[in-house]
Amino acid sequence: MAKENLPLVTIGVCVRNAASTIREAIESIIAQDYPHELIEVIFVDDGSNDNTLFIIREYASKMSTKMRVKIFRHKWRGLGYSRNVVVKRASGKYIVWVDGDMILPKDHITRQAKFMEKNPMVGIGKARHGLIYGENCIALLENLPFVISDLNNESLNIKLPGTGGSIYRVDAVRQVVGFDERLSGVGEDQEVAFRIKEAGWNIERTDAFFYERREHTWKDLWRKYFWYGYGNYKLFRKNRKLIMPIKMTPLAGLITGVIYLIKAFQLNYRSACLLIFPLQFAFKMTVWCLGFIKSHTDSLGNK
Repeated sequence: MAKENLPLVTIGVCVRNAASTIREAIESIIAQDYPHELIEVIFVDDGSNDNTLFIIREYASKMSTKMRVKIFRHKWRGLGYSRNVVVKRASGKYIVWVDGDMILPKDHITRQAKFMEKNPMVGIGKARHGLIYGENCIALLENLPFVISDLNNESLNIKLPGTGGSIYRVDAVRQVVGFDERLSGVGEDQEVAFRIKEAGWNIERTDAFFYERREHTWKDLWRKYFWYGYGNYKLFRKNRKLIMPIKMTPLAGLITGVIYLIKAFQLNYRSACLLIFPLQFAFKMTVWCLGFIKSHTDSLGNK
């Protein structure tokens, strides 16, 4: 595709307290082989209390010579609100979402944009997860299920994709009036994907890849999945088609871990780390349930 026929692409970077990883994410944006004059980067800092905003501003001064760069900051409002800042201000035909812990191969935007141009009925194009080698067992096992799902081409219409590694058609997300700002924790991406699909748009995998830095300790996993469970309760109350609590129990986690252990061996992954797959899944689902229950009891207390 000739350069003059390429669309303007907006990169939406919504972050909070991502100082430890955001440099790597921004550097991977700068390294993109897509024409930089056709890239707009919108940073939204959701009330960070670390050096995230300082790092963004440091890099923005270097990026703005070729890319269009916009920076917004507000007190904590949650991901739904922050993503809508991008949706409302995007000048691009598409939005590529980049989390603060992501790393993009240099051809990521090129592949994503070309896929969307060839598939006009796709509202969301989801890139494929790649493995970062050399990380510890916990991080490896956090990433591997996503890699396996992509290799098996599991349906994105059943397990709706998150924003990380996704490209959104701006017309599609604006048609459904953007993200639900009441979903301040997690699930805002699955919920908007559901509405985009219901509006008649397709959701498909692309041939692009991306990488994510995952949690390295049990303590970090605890924080993450308690937050997931807490936020997913709000999503469950809004749309019960998106969350099935019975699949998020410790027993279900244990079974899922065994299934992924078998799939990993079938795909020729060989690592001693795989032996704790069932344990890690059971642990995550236990913590998720605690967060879900806490959110439920808090909602009762607020009535």
